[in-house]
Amino acid sequence: MYKTALEKALDPWGDFWAFDDFFRVRPSRYEGFPVIHSRAEDDNAVVSAEIPGIDPESVDISVKDNTLTIKGERKDEALAEGEHYHSRERWHGSFTKSFRLPFRVEAENVAAEYKHGVLTIRLPRAEADKPRKITISAN
Repeated sequence: MYKTALEKALDPWGDFWAFDDFFRVRPSRYEGFPVIHSRAEDDNAVVSAEIPGIDPESVDISVKDNTLTIKGERKDEALAEGEHYHSRERWHGSFTKSFRLPFRVEAENVAAEYKHGVLTIRLPRAEADKPRKITISAN
């Protein structure tokens, strides 16, 4: 049984009796994965994504205009014959994360590195978007 957010908030037992939801398979596009951190520096935007257990060769990174898109898939673990899950908390399936960058970037100079399950993408700021000092001429 599905409840509205208000019904859930007012129910003192919460989802205690919602056993049918316990084994429900999540959709293949889980919006909470990967977790992203981003920051802007003077000359770069830096984005890091936690993608443990994913082959970095299977991740697609693209920049169009000033939007960064990260796509990939975490494969489900194959069980041997006779094995079954006792508990299952790790999410699997395809994911897509897109978001606007704080400025235009030089897409041809974007660099990505994968280390200890964290993908770090460095996006250099386009020269045309860098602040310029304006000199004042006196007559």
